[in-house]
Amino acid sequence: MMPTRSAFTLAALLMAPAALVASHRPASAQSLQEALALAYSNNPTLQAARAQLRAVDENVPQALAGWRPTVQIASSVGQATTSTNAADRVTSPWRARNVVSNQASVTQPIYRGGRTVAATRRAENQVLAQRARLLATEQQILSDTVNAYVAVIRDQEEVRLNINNEQVLTRQLQATNERFRVGEITRTDVAQAESRLAGTRASRADAEGRLQQSRATFTRLVGQAPQRLVAPQPLRVPVATAAEAGTLAGQNNPNVVAALFDEAAARDLVDVNFASLLPQVSVTGSTFRNDNSTTSLDTRVNGTQVTANLTVPLYQGGAEYAQVRQARQTAQQARQQVNDQRRAATQQATLAWETLTAARAQVESVRAQIRAAEIALDGVQREAIVGSRTTLDVLNAEQELLNARVSLVRALANVITASHSLASSLGRLTARDLNLPVQIYDMEAYYNEVRNRWVGFGDYADRGR
Repeated sequence: MMPTRSAFTLAALLMAPAALVASHRPASAQSLQEALALAYSNNPTLQAARAQLRAVDENVPQALAGWRPTVQIASSVGQATTSTNAADRVTSPWRARNVVSNQASVTQPIYRGGRTVAATRRAENQVLAQRARLLATEQQILSDTVNAYVAVIRDQEEVRLNINNEQVLTRQLQATNERFRVGEITRTDVAQAESRLAGTRASRADAEGRLQQSRATFTRLVGQAPQRLVAPQPLRVPVATAAEAGTLAGQNNPNVVAALFDEAAARDLVDVNFASLLPQVSVTGSTFRNDNSTTSLDTRVNGTQVTANLTVPLYQGGAEYAQVRQARQTAQQARQQVNDQRRAATQQATLAWETLTAARAQVESVRAQIRAAEIALDGVQREAIVGSRTTLDVLNAEQELLNARVSLVRALANVITASHSLASSLGRLTARDLNLPVQIYDMEAYYNEVRNRWVGFGDYADRGR
């Protein structure tokens, strides 16, 4: 009979849902919080998403540049050769002179048809949308890490169960051979025991293969191989029904939030393109110095000027009208994408809720099944001793108990992953929500550093870390 101690490490999963903190864990163990903290700090996909946000932050100073003056210096140096014809047709000799021209100008935009205001709004909405996408990426990485962490524990337990079953069947085969030698059973009973043992060895090899795959996935996400993992607890989610979960997900899911800001940015693009149809006003101040710009030698002309410039577009080929129409259609597309993302988030939350509910119910049912299977196996083994049960009956009872225990391991793992999936669909699976022991990435630090910068090539990527 298989020992009932497959008091699986995952049994801790059904303790009262709380934060992801394991108490009284071995000093050498690795908790889920520690694994999540490593993934949050080191995962390259998340690091790339942060860099992408910093790149989008630069859209704002680019848009604000529309308010700022343009300063230019233009210089030219050369040589000119001239000759003149007098009225009596006597040609003067050719004369060479050095020509030098220098000019500095400053142009200050006053009104650009509203382009700068609209472009700034669009850039800021793009930044907010990208922040939401970064949160979505963060949640995805943390969710994948949870799944990988639980998968390693689950597969380890399945390997232990299969090894234990293999040991039991090995001893049972030995006992069967002894009984065959004394004539209590037939060769068929021995063959059945050998067949079941071979099948268990195949199952154990398969479980070991899945464990190595889970360990490889964990290593890719976290950046180091799994150590001695501690069974986590399911998350407590702030909803009580599937309908409530769907409603909250439709409002708070990062993909929905990103789509909302994308729609706002698409509407701002309409105003950006429409600005090309409106007048533009600017003021230009310039100073210049020209040497030998005329045929006279050794002459210098200095001067300054200030001009107010008005440009009124009348017709520019019609492309600007097409751009406005195109932007309006893009805005309609973005509006529909908001609806699609909201429906997808609602569906994801509802599925996660139902999966969590089903997994919890399955755990209770499988536990009852295990208790009954243990009693049945004990009875079958006793009856087999007195000859009222066959070897096959014992093998079947053992296999049924093994299957039930494997089902419990998987159901317990599903409780964990489903609770985290539900939290993710609600937008609550972030490092801040999980209270991870890490320095939270500051999404505003780089933005605040570059927003009002007029010049500079510095790398401010370390801001917020």
